[in-house]
Amino acid sequence: MNPTGILLVDKPQGMTSHDVVARARRAIGTRKVGHAGTLDPMATGLLVLGAGSATRLLTHLVGLGKRYTTTFRLGISTATDDAEGEPTATADASGVAREHIDEGIRALTGTISQVPSTYSAVKVQGRRAYDRARSGEEVVLAPREVTVSRFEVLAERRSGAVIDLDAVIECSSGTYIRALARDLGAALGVGGHLTALRRETVGPFEVADAVAVDDIAPASLRTPASIAAQLFPVARLDAERAVDLAHGKRVRLEVADAPVVAAITPAGVLAGLVEVRDGQARVLVNFPSDEVLR
Repeated sequence: MNPTGILLVDKPQGMTSHDVVARARRAIGTRKVGHAGTLDPMATGLLVLGAGSATRLLTHLVGLGKRYTTTFRLGISTATDDAEGEPTATADASGVAREHIDEGIRALTGTISQVPSTYSAVKVQGRRAYDRARSGEEVVLAPREVTVSRFEVLAERRSGAVIDLDAVIECSSGTYIRALARDLGAALGVGGHLTALRRETVGPFEVADAVAVDDIAPASLRTPASIAAQLFPVARLDAERAVDLAHGKRVRLEVADAPVVAAITPAGVLAGLVEVRDGQARVLVNFPSDEVLR
């Protein structure tokens, strides 16, 4: 049987997320590996991958909130809003008072309108923004609403004309941390960019529980049932309803109505994700019957 499951990986700096996917394919022994959101090469931290039929869960993982630890440098703007881009402007940030930094952070906390970085993966008429920017095109991206629920400075270091801020940020999916660095620097009139980024969590999943790239193995895979049980209410199926659900039939469940429920067989296998209304289950995501009924 093909390997299936969810994999938590601690991505090192310098590797692309697609490099990690390629390593996972070789280590696990399957071509069918996908991800629930990438990290830039300069970033480190938690990547959530799916293998085999568990890739069907990734859609439900992409939108989970995230926590990052990060470092912003005030006083220098770059083309990419991070340390990999060429500097585009400099200003003396030494006179910026901490109280003004805190005011700028408060303005970037809560539900905000954010324009993604020009060098981002956002598609513009079918092409990635960073491809258009690198080819010399002027890229204009529409603002989007994101939520920054926590933006806390952990340390401040002043050196000459620049200020480095270490911070922890908790935010909704789709938030660009580079854009927060850019916008904080712009609000303070000195420019800013991202110099370090580490993803600590994706939803309930922690980087502390992830494996290193060199340690990826079939044994690293977490079962779809264990992952789904961390995200959704659980309905325990009897044998008859497990068979019916595996064959796409509607079944009745003695659970509270919910938009997504993890339906788990007596053997502890995830049969699928279902929507429950008035006790009736409608299949949202089904898993192969040969896996469910083995």
